[in-house]
Amino acid sequence: MRYETMSSLAQQLRVDAVRAADAAGSGHPTSSMSAAEIGAVLLARHLRYDFDRPDHPGNDHFVLSKGHASPLLYAMYRAAGVVGNDELLTFRRRGSLLEGHPTPRLPWVDVATGSLGQGLPVGVGMALAGKYLDRVPYQVWVLCGDSEMAEGSVWEAVEHAAYCRLDNLTLIVDVNRLGQRGPTRHQHDLGAYAARLEAFGWHTVQIDGHDVEAVDAALREARATVRRPTAVLAATRKGRGVAAVENREGMHGKPLPDATAAVAELGGYSDLRVQVTDPPAAMPPRLVRGGAPPLPRYDKGDEVATRDAYGRALAALGDVRGDVVGLDGEVGDSTRTEYFAKAHPDRYFESWIAEQQLVGAAVGLQARGYVPYASTFAAFLTRAYDFVRMAAVSRAGINLVGSHAGVSIGQDGPSQMGLEDLAMMRAVHGSTVLYPCDANQTAKLVAAMADLDGVRYLRTTRGKTLVVYGPEEEFPVGGSKVLRSHGEDDRATVVAAGVTVPEALRAADRLAEAGIPVRVIDLYSVKPVDRATLDQAAGTTGCVLTVEDHRPEGGLGDAVAEAYADGHGNTPRLARLAVRSMPASATPEEQLHEAGIDADAIVSAVELLVERVLVR
Repeated sequence: MRYETMSSLAQQLRVDAVRAADAAGSGHPTSSMSAAEIGAVLLARHLRYDFDRPDHPGNDHFVLSKGHASPLLYAMYRAAGVVGNDELLTFRRRGSLLEGHPTPRLPWVDVATGSLGQGLPVGVGMALAGKYLDRVPYQVWVLCGDSEMAEGSVWEAVEHAAYCRLDNLTLIVDVNRLGQRGPTRHQHDLGAYAARLEAFGWHTVQIDGHDVEAVDAALREARATVRRPTAVLAATRKGRGVAAVENREGMHGKPLPDATAAVAELGGYSDLRVQVTDPPAAMPPRLVRGGAPPLPRYDKGDEVATRDAYGRALAALGDVRGDVVGLDGEVGDSTRTEYFAKAHPDRYFESWIAEQQLVGAAVGLQARGYVPYASTFAAFLTRAYDFVRMAAVSRAGINLVGSHAGVSIGQDGPSQMGLEDLAMMRAVHGSTVLYPCDANQTAKLVAAMADLDGVRYLRTTRGKTLVVYGPEEEFPVGGSKVLRSHGEDDRATVVAAGVTVPEALRAADRLAEAGIPVRVIDLYSVKPVDRATLDQAAGTTGCVLTVEDHRPEGGLGDAVAEAYADGHGNTPRLARLAVRSMPASATPEEQLHEAGIDADAIVSAVELLVERVLVR
C-alpha cells in the first residue's frame, strides 16, 4: 500500500472511531484518533497475521494496552474485513463483541486490556514464549499511551524485557500529550521518555506519529533491531484532524460534539480494505503431554512442609507435560519453585522481585498455550492483584501459588504474613482456591490445577505439618475430607484447612476424652466449596466452628457461612476463629495461640458453642 493510501486509511480509522463512539453515545474517539497513522501503517505494512486462523503459530501479536482506544482497534478490524460496518456501530451495546475495552471474546484479541500499565508486562510474557519456548519469529507489538508510562508495572516490564533481550518485542508509545484530566507528566518531551528507556537498555526511535513514512521506517527499524527491544516514541495530537477537539483538554472519554461535521472534516466515510500480510509458515512446538506425573509420596505421620511438596510435585508435573512452565519472584528457594527450575531450566522464568511482571508474564505465556505456575509469598501477591483481576477478564488460565501464608510463619512478623490472600482470590470471577494441609494432598492438587480453567490459587505453608493422608488418597477439587466423626453422636463440627487441620484434630481428641464428640472437616477446597458435606454436618451436629490462619473477612469462615446462607439446606449455629489481632514476631506455636486459632482455642470455642463448659 502506498503512503498516500495509508494516510487515507488513517483518516478512515479516525472516521470509524468517531462513528462508533457517536453510535454508542460514549467511548474514547480522541484517544483513538491520535494513533490512527500508527494503526494504519502497522496493519498495512508490518502486522503478519492470518485473521482466519487466530491460532496460527506464526502470527504476530498486537496488544492494545491503551484499551480505551478500542474504537481504533475495531476500525482496524473493519479495514481488515473481519468486522462489518453494521457490527462496528454496535460498539458498547449489550451483546456486542465490541466492548468498551477489548476482551478475548473477540478471537483476534489475546488478552483483555483497559487497566493501564498491563499491556507491556503481558506482551513481555508473549515475547518470552516466542523467543525461548515457541522459537518462532513472530513479533509482539504493544501500543500504549503516554499516561500509562507513569505506571510502575510498565517499568518492571521495561527492565525485564531488556534483561531478557526481547528483540521480538516492540513498544509503541502514543505520546499525545493529554491524559484524562489534563497534560501528562512529560507532555511532548520524547527525549524524557527515550532517556529513561535507553537507561534500561532499550533501543528507541523518536518520530512524528502522524507521518506515515516515519512510522513505517520506525517499525521496520524495530523489527530489524537485534538483542534488545525497541520503543517507538510517536508524538501525536489527541483528536487529530478535527479542529474542535484536536489537542484540547476536556475531550477525553466523550463522543465528539458534532460527529457529522467531524466526519466531513476528516474526508467522509470510506471503505478501504487492507490485505494483511500472511504470517510465515511455522510449526507449533510439540508439547509433550504424557500420563500421570510421578508425584512425590510421603508416609503418614511424617512432617513435611506443603511448600516442599509443591516444588517437588511441580517438577514431577513438568516431567510429563511440556506445556507447564514455572515462574517465581526471586524467592524460589523459599517457595520451592527452585525444584522445577533445576529440573526444567528451559521452562523456568525468573521474574525477580517484580510481582506485577510475574503475573503479567504468566498471562502472556498462557495466551501462547502454556500452563504457567507463578509463585511468590502470599503477602506479595497483593501487589499484583489488579493483574489477577484482569486475568479473569482475559479468561486466562493461570496457576498462582502463595507460600508463607498466615501467622504460622512465625518470627518474620506481619509484613511477611499472607493474611488476606484467600479473600482476594475468592473474589476473583471463576477462580479456584485451594488450601492443602499436608504434603500428599498438596502434590495431588498441584497436578489437578493444570487442567482447571480460570485463575487457580494454591496456598502453601512455610513450616512442616503432619502428613495425615496416604499417597493413594484422592482430593477432587470442590471436595473435602471428614477426618473425625462419631456419626450421629457428633455434637459439633470443626471446619479447618491448612495449618489449622492438625490443631483441629488435636482439639477433637481432647474433646472426645471430655465427652464431647466432634466432627472435623478438612475443607481444602475453599472455592468451590463442598456444600453437600457441610450441609450434612450441619444437619447432624447443629453447631459449626470454622478455624483459619487468615483474617476473618473473606476467608474460610465466609466461604462456609455463604454455603449456609443460600437457604436451601440446614442452617447451624455458626462460630468463627480467625486472626483478628495484629501479630508481632513470635514462634509459630506462640503465633497460633496468640491469634486464638490453636487447639486450646478450638476446645474452648466448641465448649461454648455446645453450651457445655467442662471443669478441668
